[in-house]
Amino acid sequence: MEQVSSNKAHGGEQNVYRHASTSTGTDMTFSVYVPPHEAGAKLPVLWYLSGLTCTHANVTEKGEFRAACAEAGVIFVAPDTSPRGPDVPDEDRYDFGTGAGFYLDATEAPWAQHYRMRSYVEEELPALIAAEFPMADIARQGITGHSMGGHGALTIGLRNPDRFRSISAFAPIVAPMQVPWGETAFTRYLGEDRAAWRAYDACALIDDGASAPELLVDQGLSDNFLGDGQLRPELLEQACERAGIDLTLRRQPGYDHSYYFISTFMADHIAWHAERLK
Repeated sequence: MEQVSSNKAHGGEQNVYRHASTSTGTDMTFSVYVPPHEAGAKLPVLWYLSGLTCTHANVTEKGEFRAACAEAGVIFVAPDTSPRGPDVPDEDRYDFGTGAGFYLDATEAPWAQHYRMRSYVEEELPALIAAEFPMADIARQGITGHSMGGHGALTIGLRNPDRFRSISAFAPIVAPMQVPWGETAFTRYLGEDRAAWRAYDACALIDDGASAPELLVDQGLSDNFLGDGQLRPELLEQACERAGIDLTLRRQPGYDHSYYFISTFMADHIAWHAERLK
C-alpha cells in the first residue's frame, strides 16, 4: 500500500493511498480520514461511495466531513467508483465505463475482467483497512453514498446486514432496474437476464426480503435528475412501507445534486451514523 498524500485536518489525518487490487486487476486509490484519538482506541468506520464521474477525490475535497468525524470519532473511508487504467475497457459516455462502475461485479465481456467493484468494496478493501489501520473497529461499520454511490450504499448495506449497522444515502438511485441509468449499465455489465439485476436494486432487494432496521435518505427537490426520472425516491418509500422498514426520507427544498447539497447535510449523516455505531 503506497501513501499518495497526507494532510493534518481537525486534529486528525487525511491520507490518500494506492494499492494493487486483486479484485479489479488494477491499481486502486482511496482516501481515509482518521480523527484524533487516544492510543489504543478503536473507532467505528463509515464508508462513503461516490457517484457517476467521481473518484475518491470529490468527497475528500468537497464533502466537508472532517469536522463532524473528528467530533464523533468516526473513521471515513472513500474508495474510487471504478477501475482505471490503460487496459480497462471504457466508453465515451459519463454514465457507463470508467467512473461508472455501479458497485457491481460484471459478468459480461469485456467488462467482467476488471469491473468488480462489489468484490472490491464488500471484501478486499475492508480486509485491507482492517489489516493496515489497527484503530479501525470493523465490527462497527456504517455506509453512505451519493447518487450511484447511494445505490451502492443501499444495496451493499442491505446485502450485508450483519456487517453494516447503519445505512444512509444522498439522492440515491433507488430502483436502477426502472430508470435509464441502471438499464443501460445493467444490460451491458450483467446481460439480459433481469433476475440477475435484482441483487443490485435496493427496491428489488427489499421486495425479495432484504431488510435493515432503518434508513436515512436526503433528496434535494431542485435536483435535475429527480425531474428527468433517474431518481425515484417514492419507489424506495413504497418498498420500505411494504416491508416495514423505518425510512426517514427528507425532501430538501431548493437543493440540487451537487456537493453544495451533500456538504450541507453531511454532518447530519455522520452524527446519525455515529449514534448507531456507539
